[in-house]
Amino acid sequence: MGIILSTDNLTKKYGIKTAADHVNIHVREGEIYGLIGRNGAGKTTIMRMISGLSNPTEGSYTISEGASTGIGVLIENPGVYPKRTAFDNIKIKCIAMNCYSKEYVDGLLELVGLANTGKAKVKSFSLGMRQRLGIALALTGDPKLIVLDEPINGLDPQGIAEVRATLEKLRDEKGITIMVSSHILDELGKIADSFGIINEGTLIDEFTKEELMRRCGKYISIETDQNEKAIEVIRKMGVDKVMQDGDRIRIDGSIERVAEINRTLVTEGFAVSEIRTCNISLEDYYFSLTGGARDHEAD
Repeated sequence: MGIILSTDNLTKKYGIKTAADHVNIHVREGEIYGLIGRNGAGKTTIMRMISGLSNPTEGSYTISEGASTGIGVLIENPGVYPKRTAFDNIKIKCIAMNCYSKEYVDGLLELVGLANTGKAKVKSFSLGMRQRLGIALALTGDPKLIVLDEPINGLDPQGIAEVRATLEKLRDEKGITIMVSSHILDELGKIADSFGIINEGTLIDEFTKEELMRRCGKYISIETDQNEKAIEVIRKMGVDKVMQDGDRIRIDGSIERVAEINRTLVTEGFAVSEIRTCNISLEDYYFSLTGGARDHEAD
């Protein structure tokens, strides 16, 4: 897959504050690219520049020729007319973009799962339905690339699942490239093909899902009746990277010694209620890079 969007030292300064600092992002055609960072890290600033809503202080971005017709954008809350139907909202934007037909609007509603909303006013929609309408508005004019800032923020589990399914459908069935930010890293990890981590305005890492799996590896999670004493026993076995993780014991690596560790703990009289291997998550990797604590959300 070719690169549909790249940035070259993209920078934005507000007075003495640098919101985005020489950022070089590479988004491949037909993928979902997840942009990760805390609140104020610079994600929205980058998205606004890429979308043409804000001018860079220095640097530039390049959109491939096939996507030069424009970028679809959903940043912050979707701008909708609450007293009108979903159809009317899209129709208004289509007329402004000179691409209106009833069939075209019906197709967009079908694409985002809003085909059966009929005459219902947008003010009666759930937050998830409003977000999907916002995505339909971003798709008006058939852009090859859409930029979505926190599209699942504040949604309940059902709304999150609906938006996730919509994004996967756009990628898999329509070949649309999507840049999306979210502080719900577990959800982003499920759908994104590539990731960029922004910290204090700087891109500190960029990687594919496959690279993430190779880098992260696995860890052992153990639950016993006496974790502190069990940790001492495990360390005496010569096992490194053993730590308390909430109400469990965590061992990074040493996967090949799971059975031996379990057998030793049982022999030593510990009640091992659970022992299993786990993949290190996107969230784990994010915090390992940024040095953040888990009680601080990535936003």
